[in-house]
Amino acid sequence: MNTRTEKDFLGDVELPADAPYGIHTARALANFPIPASPPVPASLVAALAQVKKACALANRELGFLAPEKAAAIVYACEKIQASNIAHPPLPALQGGAGTSTNMMLNELIGIDAGAHPIEEVNLHQSTNDVYPTAVKVAAINGLRALAEKVEALQGTFQRLENKFAHIPTLGKTEMVDAVPLTLGAEFGAFAEAFARDRWRTFKCEERLRVVNLGGTAVGTGLTAPRSYIFHVTDKLREVTGIGLSRGENLVDQTANADAFVEVSGIMKACAANLLKICGDLRLLHMNRKIKLPAVQAGSSIMPGKVNPVILESVMQIGIKVQANDFIVTECASRGSLQINEFMPLLASALLESMELLGAACGMLAKHAEGIAADEAECERQFNSSVEIVTAFLPAIGYEKATELAQKFKDRTDPADRTDFKRFLVQELGEALVTRTLSPQNLMALGHR
Repeated sequence: MNTRTEKDFLGDVELPADAPYGIHTARALANFPIPASPPVPASLVAALAQVKKACALANRELGFLAPEKAAAIVYACEKIQASNIAHPPLPALQGGAGTSTNMMLNELIGIDAGAHPIEEVNLHQSTNDVYPTAVKVAAINGLRALAEKVEALQGTFQRLENKFAHIPTLGKTEMVDAVPLTLGAEFGAFAEAFARDRWRTFKCEERLRVVNLGGTAVGTGLTAPRSYIFHVTDKLREVTGIGLSRGENLVDQTANADAFVEVSGIMKACAANLLKICGDLRLLHMNRKIKLPAVQAGSSIMPGKVNPVILESVMQIGIKVQANDFIVTECASRGSLQINEFMPLLASALLESMELLGAACGMLAKHAEGIAADEAECERQFNSSVEIVTAFLPAIGYEKATELAQKFKDRTDPADRTDFKRFLVQELGEALVTRTLSPQNLMALGHR
């Protein structure tokens, strides 16, 4: 195999002659042999390429980088962003606060552009400002993609709300029968929860728009000209199309990662809603009020068994996202003094949560489109429950309602205790019962 030798202050390393990276990446690949670790997220690599492009453009416009050299660097960055070249599988769980990833980009770009990885590609930069900035760019892109998926999920449940609006059913509290409402109202509550997820996901982008690019190692901007510090974020805003701004206190922005914790908390809230709603859908299916689409055989031994596998998958994603929130929180809190050493794990967990939630919302939206109501079963359960008497309190009062419920329960013939609604018609008259238990009245109660 043809090789080439590269040197740094630690010594010599032999690389394959056609390796698109250099000695620093080779050392990182050797230092972090973690097969179970996911690679550095592709979205982060693309975002870091955008950051490098913005830095090159700023350096060119300010006269710090020759135009032809800057053009070559920009072109190499654009190829990486478009995934025309593959980066090596550098583990996400790397030490050094992202230095290995930054060096990998410097080398990939430098070798492709014929530029020096440090002196030219990394000019006026430090891992400590370009890496967190890239994480924020990648996260904003992830949030935008997720917001679209949540919006579609909200729309699906709003359509089901309208589809089931005419079906009276019985709510449950403490897992037992409570008071009447419509099946549409139940699905409307799901839709409202997803509407809040959509709003939160959209709004929390603001938490990530302040970046520390230009702050170099600890936020003081040491080794970077003042003109560059004030110009480079403007170029990144042009490159990304995102309304980014330079932090007023770059030392703070470099040292502290609490903004990521806040955004991760929004992801956890979305995960909590997915877990709760999927659990409710399983219960409604088990209680035979709705029918979930059958998507695959559910057992290797029980013929014809079908399980709610999509809901279970979404719920497992929710659990994973909640676990990732803990990781993000821990990483942010473990930073020391002027840097956060655990940014690579934080980035991996945060970006993974966004991708997982997007996949979960897409799966659930598609699955929910096929949900059907069992109207006959809903009607049977509704009519047989004494709890529907609660709807009559405004008309007959608590004492009379209690008396009717007990009278129905005291009937000696079991056949006479299967249709409480018919009993109420006999006691109160059809007009009052029909009006009180109409879907329109039940919905009005739910929207007071």
